[in-house]
Amino acid sequence: MGPKAASGFYLGRKPAALLALLLAALLLALAVLGALYGRCLQEVEALRAAAAPRSPTAGPKAEGGGCCPPSPSPGSTRPPGAWDDSRLPRALRPLHYELRLWPRVSPGQPGPFVFSGQVNITVRCAQDTATVLLHSAQLELWGAAVRGPLPAGPAGGGGGSIEVAELWLQERQEYAVLALRRSLRAGGRYVLQLSFRGPLSEDLDGLFLTRYTDQGQSSMLIASQLEPTYARTVYPCFDEPAMKATFNIIIVHHPSYVALSNMPAIDTSEMKDENGSLWTVTTFNTTLKMSTYLTAFVVCDFDYITRTERGNEIRIWGRKEAIKNGYAEYALNITGPLFSFLEDLFNVSYPLSKTDLIALPDFGAGAMENWGLMTFQESSLMYIPSDQSGGKKSMICLIVSHELGHQWFGNLVTMNWWNDLWLNEGFASYFEYIGASYMEPRLPLNKIFYYHMLQPVLREDKEIAARSLSAREEKIKGTFSLIGLFDIFTYSKGASIIWMLSSFLTERLFIKALNSYLKAFSFSSVNQDDLWTRIQMVVDAQNEVQLPASVKNIMDSWTCQNGFPVLTLNLSTGIISQEQFYNKRTENNTTYNNTWIVPISWIRNGSAQPLVWLDKSSKMFPEMQISDSEHDWILLNMNMTGYYRVNYDPLHLKRLAQLLEKDPKAIPVVNRLHLMDDAFTLAQAGYIEIESVFELTKYLAKEDEMFVWYTVLSNLIPDNLENILNNYELYPFLKKYLLKRMLPIYHYYASIIRQNFDALADDYFDQIYLEKLINTACWLGLQDCLNLSSELYTKWMENPDNEIPFTIKRTICCYGVAMGSDKEWDFAWKMYNHNNSKEIDKDIMLFAMSCTRESWLLYRYLQYSLNNSLLSSNNTVIVISNVAATEIGQRIAWEFVTENWLLLNERYRNGILQKLLRIMENFVNTDLQIQELQLFYNTTLDEDLRLATTETLQFAKFANKERRKLIARFTDWLRKNIDD
Repeated sequence: MGPKAASGFYLGRKPAALLALLLAALLLALAVLGALYGRCLQEVEALRAAAAPRSPTAGPKAEGGGCCPPSPSPGSTRPPGAWDDSRLPRALRPLHYELRLWPRVSPGQPGPFVFSGQVNITVRCAQDTATVLLHSAQLELWGAAVRGPLPAGPAGGGGGSIEVAELWLQERQEYAVLALRRSLRAGGRYVLQLSFRGPLSEDLDGLFLTRYTDQGQSSMLIASQLEPTYARTVYPCFDEPAMKATFNIIIVHHPSYVALSNMPAIDTSEMKDENGSLWTVTTFNTTLKMSTYLTAFVVCDFDYITRTERGNEIRIWGRKEAIKNGYAEYALNITGPLFSFLEDLFNVSYPLSKTDLIALPDFGAGAMENWGLMTFQESSLMYIPSDQSGGKKSMICLIVSHELGHQWFGNLVTMNWWNDLWLNEGFASYFEYIGASYMEPRLPLNKIFYYHMLQPVLREDKEIAARSLSAREEKIKGTFSLIGLFDIFTYSKGASIIWMLSSFLTERLFIKALNSYLKAFSFSSVNQDDLWTRIQMVVDAQNEVQLPASVKNIMDSWTCQNGFPVLTLNLSTGIISQEQFYNKRTENNTTYNNTWIVPISWIRNGSAQPLVWLDKSSKMFPEMQISDSEHDWILLNMNMTGYYRVNYDPLHLKRLAQLLEKDPKAIPVVNRLHLMDDAFTLAQAGYIEIESVFELTKYLAKEDEMFVWYTVLSNLIPDNLENILNNYELYPFLKKYLLKRMLPIYHYYASIIRQNFDALADDYFDQIYLEKLINTACWLGLQDCLNLSSELYTKWMENPDNEIPFTIKRTICCYGVAMGSDKEWDFAWKMYNHNNSKEIDKDIMLFAMSCTRESWLLYRYLQYSLNNSLLSSNNTVIVISNVAATEIGQRIAWEFVTENWLLLNERYRNGILQKLLRIMENFVNTDLQIQELQLFYNTTLDEDLRLATTETLQFAKFANKERRKLIARFTDWLRKNIDD
């Protein structure tokens, strides 16, 4: 520092003028700061005034330093510190939040919209610290203050204050950092206070606003979606799942709206804002101890219906029009009984006194399990009795059952960190099927679980895309990384592993272990080892089930490794070996060398055998050696409880094929499907010869389960290859071979369609799978199927009340148009433009119009797609793609695109070409075809896209070359076996 100034001084004219300017600027700055301070103070005072008279649960008033200072400053130039870590330090643990939210929205108000609020967080200090880290993102913060240490006792009043020296933001890790003048002391309780303001966007996460129409009127509502890390965009908080606390929530809202949150409302009052406008203040009861991502807020003008189940008030909320029309009745009828069923199953009572389920017209998450206030996309909760969508009621039952399962798995007991998200989502997905099959007996548990959970994830769990269910905590960081965890592995593989666990433990021990787990860790957080420990305790206390290793060692082999095994059984030696399944098996598949501890359920000659374990790469099971008798057979993975595929040696696969021809019912239906699905998958991956799979299809004339037929047809005739297969010698042989076997089941269902389609209403899988059967029969040219399509379509044309059953509507409309002329096409066009047509019906008609066999109609249809007054520009690509996917329309669509390229490129850039290319790939078989396409692409695409396109075409050529080899083998096999 320099020396002090003398008692007198002299300034020249220029310095004096400069000083005057500086003083004027300083006065102006002070005036601006004063105005800002007044505005901040006015807002906080309004927030405080709303609580007067203050309720007993209201938080303490802010102290120590006024409203605005210290204000946040950026943290980009800060030295390294705890704020660089993606995880919160453990110096502070939240105990309780006093949270006040004020969405500044009135009916009819134009945007932009904002919300403001104040939060007081009571924390316990675990170790001395002079730095407080909270999560905060996209929020403007001010008024930071710290009070404490608080005196002992539940009241928590009094206490001194600790000055906040600085409040700054670490935006990369989404932290608000409070630098304190002195340290918080270990063992003490403190209150952190912050005021905040944020944007109320329409992005469907955080606290958001959405618009909708109800009873012909435009309306708005406010709702929240905070999982995984959006709570920090609504209020400053400790936004990690293990940082559980209780909450007192107050919502200030327009008087025409109702406010909902996790707990019941206990008080409403009124307040006026700075402009004299009246607002309602709704105060809610104290929540249970829970994670921040489960806090929920809705402000709306919905109606509801209600009932009480075991003291739990259940309300289904929705648009007034939907409630009036009875769309919420089904959800209300199933929610209470599902709650009771799960309570009894877990032997753990549901801890809340009220539960709201609300149907949001627009909701990106589909559904969210917030404790006491579950949010749903409207179509996931509301059932329209006239809705013909196949399985819609079942879908609602499954979704509601999933969210109710979360009330125990996720809400009551929460994963410690997102690396074990499967403990939430896997268990909720498992119990959604247990609950749904209880509520809807027409949903056979093993079939529906295989269809929705096990089969899809086995197809996706490949060596390239696969990841393990559980990872080390430090591997999972950042919001983007977390969002990626909400995938098929977390949900479906998690549920499938639990399905297997329940099977080898037995259901009795499994439920007993879960009861111990839920009671031991209620209102706390866990990792997967805590689950294994509880299961091990139950296993150790009995002698009924003997395991080859600890529960942890067994289950870690499934949750900590990616992929799954394929078991190869040699029945002459009784040796079972395992290796990781690869989508394309080669000699160089050595990327992973995983080994699993595999529970093997099995049957021999129709009788269930004791469970065995494969706990090494290869093992001999003498009991699995079979004789030369064709009556001696073995099948592994009974009822598909294991998460693996089975590869039988060729001789035994042939024996199973002969067994199916003699008595298909000797093998349970789920295992018939499993046998087919495994065989086709293993053949496509190179594990077995494709001819062995074809042998399994010989018995199909005796197969009466649509469940099995769907899998066979989907593998033999993939949807995207139907029109390609027409171009091969294969088609006439396949037609004769398949129709001979399809006729019994086809005629059975065709008769029902003609006489009483409603007879299928209670069969979930018949409704889902029927269209594939009908579509295949028509594609194979079965005249009765073509006639059936014409009959139903003509009846609909004659009287629109003769609606085509929705589950087969796409196929019937397609072949109805195909078998007709411009009259049938024009009717499809009329129904597409009908005012009462639903979006899904419009999609069906868009597809059906591309099925015509009249070239001139396809040309006209494509021309329509360029006219925005006839077809939305969003549908142009759909129309061209639909036409290009047909045998007749492939060339027509390509010529149309090339002739109109300048216009299409101006409207859609490269998007349309990329979609069309994916369709054209299936037809690329020769270098000449590649050159023809490449010539066009070279004149239209940028260099980067040209290179990518060349690679795509070369890959397509290779794939189609391999397909031709396979088709040639299939054709040769059919030629030899056509008369069997």
